[in-house]
Amino acid sequence: MIMWIILALVVGLIGGMVIGVFVARSTIKKELVEKPPITEDMMRAMMMQMGQTPSSKKLHQVMESMKEAQRKANKRKK
Repeated sequence: MIMWIILALVVGLIGGMVIGVFVARSTIKKELVEKPPITEDMMRAMMMQMGQTPSSKKLHQVMESMKEAQRKANKRKK
């Protein structure tokens, strides 16, 4: 009887860990899609370092193209 309880606890712990890993993985992927790790301020600094004048229109175009490329990459993975 005690062996079955211990076995159930071990199986439950392992199952919980596996489910937790998949939930955390999907949450992190979703968060990265919604909020990319590079911001407009970071892009502005990079453009200034490259000698370009970072207008807001140019920044917006670059950010949108990055988001679109990320969406296409995610669709290919599925």
